[in-house]
Amino acid sequence: MTTQPATGNAASPAGPAPKGPASYFPSIEKSYGRPIEHWIGLVREQRAVGTVRHGELVTWLKTEHGLGHGHANAVVAHTLGLVKAGQ
Repeated sequence: MTTQPATGNAASPAGPAPKGPASYFPSIEKSYGRPIEHWIGLVREQRAVGTVRHGELVTWLKTEHGLGHGHANAVVAHTLGLVKAGQ
């Protein structure tokens, strides 16, 4: 009888767990009751009116929309990554 060591890295039926900022998305949606696309859209709109720095966008999400620092940082990092990739 052979036994495989438990690695803790088994993929879920839906696929591997998201990494980076996207790993926060389920918690963001649950905590604030809005889909992640809503928050990405808000950041894009705020960039369009001139707030373009990462830190400024994080502060804006925290003060104007009540997001926690980690959640705001994840949304901004992801959104700016999309912008940089031309999406």
